[in-house]
Amino acid sequence: MIDQEMRRTILALHEAGQSQRTIARALGVSRSFVQRLVGQGTADVPERSGASLLSPHLERVRAEVGLCKGNLIRVHEELVSDGIEVSYSALTRFVKKHEIGRPPTLPTGRYDFAPGVESQFDTSPHDVDFRDGARRCQCASLILGYSRMLFFQYYPRFTRFEAKVFLTEALRFIGGACARCIVDNTNLVVLHGTGANAVMVPEMKAFGDRFDFKFLAHEIGDANRSGKVERPFHYIENNFLVKRVFEDFGDLNRKALDFCDKNNRSLKKHLRTRPVELFAVEQPLLKPLPPHIPEVYDLHHRIVDLAGYVNLHRNCYSAPWRLIGERVEAREGLETVRLYHKHREIAVHDRLEPGAGRRSTHKTHRPPRGEGTPARRPLPQEERLRKVSGLMDDYVAALKKHCSGRGAAPLRRLDRMQREYPEGPFERAVTDALHYGLFDMARLERMVLRNIAGEYFRAPWEDTPARTEQEDDDE
Repeated sequence: MIDQEMRRTILALHEAGQSQRTIARALGVSRSFVQRLVGQGTADVPERSGASLLSPHLERVRAEVGLCKGNLIRVHEELVSDGIEVSYSALTRFVKKHEIGRPPTLPTGRYDFAPGVESQFDTSPHDVDFRDGARRCQCASLILGYSRMLFFQYYPRFTRFEAKVFLTEALRFIGGACARCIVDNTNLVVLHGTGANAVMVPEMKAFGDRFDFKFLAHEIGDANRSGKVERPFHYIENNFLVKRVFEDFGDLNRKALDFCDKNNRSLKKHLRTRPVELFAVEQPLLKPLPPHIPEVYDLHHRIVDLAGYVNLHRNCYSAPWRLIGERVEAREGLETVRLYHKHREIAVHDRLEPGAGRRSTHKTHRPPRGEGTPARRPLPQEERLRKVSGLMDDYVAALKKHCSGRGAAPLRRLDRMQREYPEGPFERAVTDALHYGLFDMARLERMVLRNIAGEYFRAPWEDTPARTEQEDDDE
């Protein structure tokens, strides 16, 4: 196929009066082509008119691409099985020409930023090899738009708490903050809306205000906008993680930090320099860090259970045993869990991995050997009865030894009887009950009622006059 420039040259020579034979010899083309081009009178290159073998089957190909979910290998197999003999390369050219199954490739964008203007933050799931097996982890990464300084860390999960922890460590690593931080439309940062209309979560907005920067979300589908932070994920997964086995997350993140330092000092072909050299220009223009950076923690309110533990993310952390039943405040940091009671720190534990189902116990939080659980405060009824008299004190002590537990029910009934019945009959019944070891409250009440009946009431036959012997004989 002769290109358009050659065609224009041929037409120009023809207009200058040169013969077709001379033009063909001078340019090394056939006279028939020169004759045909002069007859057409245009230098435009015609579209290839050769019809593809698939042209009659255009709608069939469209349908198969949809049914096979864009897998052209399966489309080719289906066409061949139906007797449509066509090569796989011809199928791919045909699909691309007619834009079947996928939109045309759009030109990529390019974003250039001045020093200290923008950073980009994102996460990606990676499979990491540990000593006890592989597991899916979340890789969080932050990169500066100008110098390409990279910082990344790994976490077993990624919530807003981990996001604030990571960003705090990233800003400390860099030594400052850019004016804006680009994120995708994740609900970790975005409350509602997308792109320019996104409204940030108040918690994350306050975090940005602390370091004097703002979160911005890129438009949906504008992958180029966050390409600087998304591109290194492939590099991290296929370089840093390859053939490396880690002891735990601490070991993983320490080696990730070393890898960041090595990467930032290496020469980048697309930059034609090293990130640390560009960072030397960018660093003075970053937002300075505040004088004090408080520890990032999640705040939880818990009640110490009967076992003396505070439950957090399916893990248990011990608290002093005297605080059983009390409300405490748990401050969950990245590495520690601190317990507070009435604004005083009562315990510091190493943070267990969420969902591990483990316990962290301090020996000082258990009661001393032999002391056991402190005795409960006596019931109000017991305290009142013991003050009535020495007899009642002795009977209450014997009653509690006889009953299981605190003896709440019999003590309440005994207190009611002492308040409702006359003192004399009640004390005589209690004296007999203590002597014979009777602690059935129903039986004791019958004894009290019998004493009351004999002292305060007369039987009917006692009011009838005695019969004489004469009256008995007369009958």
